[in-house]
Amino acid sequence: QVQVVESGGGLVQAGGSLRLSCAASGRTFSSYAMGWFRQAPGKEREFVATISRSGGTTYYADSVKGRFTISRDNAKNTVYLQMNRLKPEDTAVYFCAYGSGWYVLPVRHDEYDYWGQGTRVTVSS
Repeated sequence: QVQVVESGGGLVQAGGSLRLSCAASGRTFSSYAMGWFRQAPGKEREFVATISRSGGTTYYADSVKGRFTISRDNAKNTVYLQMNRLKPEDTAVYFCAYGSGWYVLPVRHDEYDYWGQGTRVTVSS
């Protein structure tokens, strides 16, 4: 059974930092790219960041580039999202997902096949 579980969300002031974690199981973790998406109230789910199987390559949405860092620890089956210099517009539920097997750096929602339930991040101004 494939499982993806996010944690680390919370309330933070603008300019602050949070680190999200995503624990994955049920698949050979190192065989899949992983990604983070987010969904703000009343908006569609949007791509945030993705990381290749080995962790050697990453790709970010323009809105978070330079502020967020995605990383992974294949020994712990965990992917992380370090979020710095947070802004109120970063407020959203953040989702972690497994990329479908053949994608190197998936960026589209339909290029992912297993999703977590999300963790809420609220940035106050």
